[in-house]
Amino acid sequence: MSTYKTSSERMAEALIRARRQWQTQQRMSKPAESLSLPAPRAFTIAISREAGANGSAIGRLLGERLGWPVYDYELVERIANDMGLRSELLESVDEKHISWLQEFANSFSSESSVTESAYVRHLVETLLTLAIHGKCIIVGRGANVVAPPETTLRIRLVAPLWARVATVQKRRNLSSEEAQQWIEKTDRDRTRFIKDHFHKEANDPYLHDLVLNTSRFSLETCAEIIIDVLHRMQAQARQSTEASIPIGTGSAS
Repeated sequence: MSTYKTSSERMAEALIRARRQWQTQQRMSKPAESLSLPAPRAFTIAISREAGANGSAIGRLLGERLGWPVYDYELVERIANDMGLRSELLESVDEKHISWLQEFANSFSSESSVTESAYVRHLVETLLTLAIHGKCIIVGRGANVVAPPETTLRIRLVAPLWARVATVQKRRNLSSEEAQQWIEKTDRDRTRFIKDHFHKEANDPYLHDLVLNTSRFSLETCAEIIIDVLHRMQAQARQSTEASIPIGTGSAS
């Protein structure tokens, strides 16, 4: 019961932060729109991880450093399952993205290729909507597969089995054997979910921009590396956007 309450409180807080973030983004984008300039591209961080590789911990640390809301797999799943919250999320997307979002979500909802199609569609819509708004961290549930790669830093966190066993032992108060069994089952479940619903391999390196061995660095260093890569991608995106603006339409510097 207490776990449910804690999760509910975390989801409510995350949605409140996200709502404030969306409202701020809309206000900030109006000057750019009035000058007919392209709005800045808001990036998302999508984290895929091996069980016990500290994905949630690193996600939370990134959220603290960047001031971005963090949606771990439990929160994303509950949002996708709660029609009221999902509707609120979808309604916050501006009209120019709605048709694209629905078309993309439809590609994951055919009865012939996807089981539990209604849930998967809701999940994909949730992931896409979060990614469209940007400036958030999404942990798990195929976000690295679904989110647009042009505006998503896709992270894969890995670690040797011994390191992951030690982490899970400490976090869950398990024996070494129990921790290894939990890791193996969790990895199987996550791999099967991505395979069954998105027809991808969870550990495919081409689905990720950065693969990080978390046993080699502290959590703080992992976060610093990811943020550094994010800033480089954001700068590259800004340069690309500026290069596409016709002469005479940009603002004076």
